[in-house]
Amino acid sequence: MTDAVLVLEDARTWRGRPYGAVGATVGEAVFSTGMTGYQETLTDPSYHRQVVVMTAPHIGNTGVNDEDGESRRMWVAGFVVRDPARRASSWRSRRELVDELAAQGVVGISGVDTRALTRHLRERGAMRVGVFSGDDALRSDEELLAVVRGAPPMTGADLCGEVSTDAAYVVPAIGDRRFTVAAVDLGIKAMTPHRLAQRGVEVHVVPATATIEDLLATGADGVFFSNGPGDPGAAGHPVELLREVLDRRLPFFGICFGNQLLGRALGFGTYKLGYGHRGINQPVLDRLTGKVEVTAHNHGFAVDAPLDGPADTPFGRAEVSHLCLNDGVVEGLRCLDAPAFSVQYHPEAAAGPHDAAYLFDRFVDLMGTTRSGDHA
Repeated sequence: MTDAVLVLEDARTWRGRPYGAVGATVGEAVFSTGMTGYQETLTDPSYHRQVVVMTAPHIGNTGVNDEDGESRRMWVAGFVVRDPARRASSWRSRRELVDELAAQGVVGISGVDTRALTRHLRERGAMRVGVFSGDDALRSDEELLAVVRGAPPMTGADLCGEVSTDAAYVVPAIGDRRFTVAAVDLGIKAMTPHRLAQRGVEVHVVPATATIEDLLATGADGVFFSNGPGDPGAAGHPVELLREVLDRRLPFFGICFGNQLLGRALGFGTYKLGYGHRGINQPVLDRLTGKVEVTAHNHGFAVDAPLDGPADTPFGRAEVSHLCLNDGVVEGLRCLDAPAFSVQYHPEAAAGPHDAAYLFDRFVDLMGTTRSGDHA
């Protein structure tokens, strides 16, 4: 079988076999520690322009189905696995993973020592990478390294507009409609509006280019900012939109990229993590309750906010509500004088865990409290 090669921007290389589409791809090398849920990972728009290394050694055993995709397509720039399944074994499977990767043009590589690769990324940090197979793998090491180093870095990348919906759409409430929410699609996963709909919320999903007038036109009782790819420091329009939301004291809930944008709207900085948090097994402390949650993450940037108490912002006081127990990274923000909060992780949790599902209830309660006139 034709060889494949993975080349990092620091010139470290691994050889393996083609997996999925044959050709060349470049992106940011990141690793995901989830033991399951690879279909949700592949279709998460937050992975746009990233080559995902799966730390679990055996991938593809449950195939691909028509229910678990989180968006209309696979968004990863490339896929790296150690031991692909010979065939899928699940009653829900409709297609083999390797065939789906090929059909959607995702260039991958298998047979790689993903443990060694992950350790390298943990020590050296996330970096640009290329995966090459077929004729592309026959080029010289110097040529391939030049291709990798010529790829754009993730720092400074404004990507949410590339993954957002082109037109607004509505996800109806399940059962009686209690509230209406305008959800700004910065790379939203399908499970998120579904979780709100389960709580009687009609969700109007709008493009990342939406204006405050677009949000108000939905009759929204609250505003939601989704997850998404790229550098929050480069996302100018969504930050200004969020400041208008806060000015109008509309109840706000943000997750992942939305948490970083709330941080920026409040006047905090953001920064790039060494290798990020990705997977479905990250421990987070809710400082309000003292409870530790096992949570799903996908972020390479974080908010730089003070941990020692509330800080003054243009919209009143705000505090860090959640912390990652692995490294002390800010995982949530809460405004004390405005109806707004956010978390850095994924409470919709597809493919799990569901420890943080209560956050959708907290948002619904916030909308109810704000509607009654109590903003405290």
